[in-house]
Amino acid sequence: MRRADRLFHIIQILRRSGAPATARTLAEELEVSERSVYRDIADLIGRRVPIRGEAGVGYVLERGFDMPPLMLTDDELEAAALGAQWVASAGDAALAAAARDLVAKIAAASPERLRPFLVEPTVGAPPVRAKATDGLDVARVRQWIRGGRKIRIRYRDDQARESERTIWPTVVGYAETVRLIAAWCELRCDFRHFRTDRVVAAEFLDERHGLRAAELRARWRDAFEASHGFRPP
Repeated sequence: MRRADRLFHIIQILRRSGAPATARTLAEELEVSERSVYRDIADLIGRRVPIRGEAGVGYVLERGFDMPPLMLTDDELEAAALGAQWVASAGDAALAAAARDLVAKIAAASPERLRPFLVEPTVGAPPVRAKATDGLDVARVRQWIRGGRKIRIRYRDDQARESERTIWPTVVGYAETVRLIAAWCELRCDFRHFRTDRVVAAEFLDERHGLRAAELRARWRDAFEASHGFRPP
């Protein structure tokens, strides 16, 4: 790895780390010596990159620091291409179109030498098998999640029993052949997961549930972890 790439990678590691990153942690990921990491950190600080910390404690990148746009590595470009391929195949119509537009925008803004990593990547996502038909507009569900609004649905379970629910949509999950809506269910007073292909009818309400989207997701993650033993992303 070139030193310039390594300096960029250090910033990326610090940016994604939730806690101070030690020189040992950085050295292991970069596959260099700790002494090299110390030199690189000193170089970055000398270039006015706002890194705080010290040897033996760890380093953090101050919030608000930004780098020039699209300083992406080969692997990052191919990761974007792979993710976009899957979303274009498995996402709802709006997300699929957005994935294709995303690749086109990144390719247009990237240097000529990097474009092959997007338009001719060395990775590929397998085609998604036939998907079950959604019983409601999933793109609109995503809008209601952002807006903190409720949805009233008529739902048919795996035994063909129907019920009416008012839900607070939290997350849309994209599996290979079906989509799921994680939501707070007013009927059950708990979080539930609803397959979109089993929604018989839906009414998108203007009524808000009163929680921020991030707070509702955090509560869902807590409930999911308590019942399943691991925390979803």
